[in-house]
Parts: sequence; C-alpha cells; structure tokens
Amino acid sequence: MAAVRIRLSRHGRKKKPFYRIVVANSEAPRDGKFLEIVGTYDPLQDPAVINIQQDKVQAWLDKGAQPTETVKSLLAKAATVQAVAE
Repeated sequence: MAAVRIRLSRHGRKKKPFYRIVVANSEAPRDGKFLEIVGTYDPLQDPAVINIQQDKVQAWLDKGAQPTETVKSLLAKAATVQAVAE
C-alpha cells in the first residue's frame, strides 16, 4: 500500500511558478491525481504568500499523511501545525 503525502503541485507558466499544497498518493505524478487541495504557495510575491487550511492539514496529519521536507518548512513558516515538528 502506498503512503499518502502532503506535497506541492506546480502550476503557472514557464518562469512564473505557483504551487498548490495537495494531499496525494506517493506514487501519483507531481502534477497528477490528488486527494484534496489544502493550500497554496506563491513564491513570486514579496514576501511569499502561503495560504493553508489548518483544519484540513491537521486532519490529514492525524490520519498519517507525511509532509515532504518543503511542505514541512512551509507549514513551519506559516506556524500552523504543531505536530509537524516530529
């Protein structure tokens, strides 16, 4: 059985990235099928804009979803979830 990951999905055009923070099966392609969108990340704005739905992220973490290193740092910057610092 494949693990569920909280990771980034890239959107936008060339040289203008915009990311969705999604919950997806670890075997799914980066921009492929996902289970739920739990936030967005726009690195081009100054400062970078991070929008996270805290209740959804916490629910997925409680179910055992593992955030990637990048998403873990974004959650820490947004100071949303205490359980991430495991």
